Amino acid sequence: MISLDLKDFSLTYKKLGATAILIEWPQIISEEILTDILSFQSSIEKSTPSGLIELVSAYASLTLIFEDTKDIESITKELKALYTARISNPSNNKTWVIPVCYEEQFGIDLQEISSALKLSKQEIIDLHISQSYRVHFIGFLPGFLYLGGLNGKLHCPRKETPRLEIKKGSVGIGGSQTGIYPIASPGGWNIIGSTPIPLFDNSKSHPCFVSPGDTIKFESIDQLTHDQIIREVEQGSYTPKAEIL
Repeated sequence: MISLDLKDFSLTYKKLGATAILIEWPQIISEEILTDILSFQSSIEKSTPSGLIELVSAYASLTLIFEDTKDIESITKELKALYTARISNPSNNKTWVIPVCYEEQFGIDLQEISSALKLSKQEIIDLHISQSYRVHFIGFLPGFLYLGGLNGKLHCPRKETPRLEIKKGSVGIGGSQTGIYPIASPGGWNIIGSTPIPLFDNSKSHPCFVSPGDTIKFESIDQLTHDQIIREVEQGSYTPKAEIL
């Protein structure tokens, strides 16, 4: 992940149709950019712009969507002033420990990427659980976490031919990223394990318990533990491990 000084860059503000504004940072994956986006988003939410219905963050952008046509130029001026005057607040983000079973029946691509990367399966697992991963944003699928921080030794291309279905809970590596499939879906990432924890539950008021800015730590578990957690989840007795950063 790249480190940079944001003082060397200026944000760009673009009109998207008649009801949205796109704010862009340098187009790279960076801890500094993530922190700046979250800080600016918090300031915007506290200022409660009239008619704002949604804020959508990504690796290097923030989109404001309004309920109807707005004076975009005037709002942009207000946003620029707000960005300049904003005060960074102490983070209340959390670190979540996500258990993963890397055994053969779940890590269906471990052997393939082991050969490609010239690393043993255990070395891949050890590298994967040794990192802390920041959640930059959530999207693509409901509850799909876009994580930064994958060790460079684990970078590998996505599959040329995606699978028609990846099982819910599958943990994969694609390019320079790692992530978890929150629901069954097509996908081209290399699958190295599975987590028994549901990352998205639309029956809850907050369907995804993880938020942008949080940190993910993966913890290796065996199949017996994996199956036990599934039972606890089904019984409603499992609570993800978390700590305040």
